This record gives sequence, C-alpha cells and structure tokens, in this order.
Amino acid sequence: MHVTAKADYAVRAVIELAGSGQDAPRKVDEIAQAQKIPVSFLENILTQLRSAGVVRSQRGPEGGYWLARAPEDVSLALIIRAVEGPLVGVRGLRPEEVEYVGSAAALRDVWVAVRANLRNVLEHVTVADVAAGTLPEDVVELTRSEEAWEAR
Repeated sequence: MHVTAKADYAVRAVIELAGSGQDAPRKVDEIAQAQKIPVSFLENILTQLRSAGVVRSQRGPEGGYWLARAPEDVSLALIIRAVEGPLVGVRGLRPEEVEYVGSAAALRDVWVAVRANLRNVLEHVTVADVAAGTLPEDVVELTRSEEAWEAR
C-alpha cells in the first residue's frame, strides 16, 4: 500500500485535533505548524474532511476546526476514504468489480483479501488510539515480527 502525502497529512491533522477540546477550534496555521504540514495542502484537506463530516469549522476571529465526532468514533479508514476514496482500487475500480479470465481469474480474490486485511487494521484503529499511543493489541501484534519491519 502506498500512503500518499495527502492521506498522511489528513490523518495527522485529525490526530492533532483530537488533542484539542470540542470547545476550542484550532486555526489552520496552528495545526499546520504543530504537524509540519504545508498550510496550502492542509486547507484543502480540511475542506474535504469537513465535507465528509469528520471535522467541523467555524469562520471568524474565534473560528477554526475541531472534530465533528469523538476521537474514538473516527477510524483511520474513515479519514483516508474522505480524502482519497476507496482504500483499495484496481485500475480505478473496486476489487469486487474487476473481472479476470483464464489463469488470472483468482486474482480478484487476492485484491479482495488485500482490502479485507487493510480494513482490519485501518477500520480498527481510531484517532483516539493513536493520540493516546495505545494501539489495539492485534495491531501491535502485527508489528512484533522482524519481518514486519523489513523493507521489500
């Protein structure tokens, strides 16, 4: 899986907002500086997150952004989908929409399995988990093998 800068920035911005209270909106500049995200990218990302109902915004001198939901109700998958679309795509299609013939017929099942495994992590991990530094045990378990850390 390739995590784009846009998806990475979106997840980091939402995690940054999780540390703020629901009563005090954060300015774009503050979020950008805290996470070292270019302001121009962040403004567009926050607009997409607002459209998806992940964050709320308020205009004016007392304005800014804050989470629209509790951090434990916001999965990483939700954030990524809000800015990038489906988690796994094959030539712009969802895995179940792809059709192969002959010796490649089983390849669709591979793409569906990849999506299922990716979902198992990204749907299960919430913004609250990451912000608190307490990932679910099954996710931590995946990181314990040396193989998980090997670049291939």
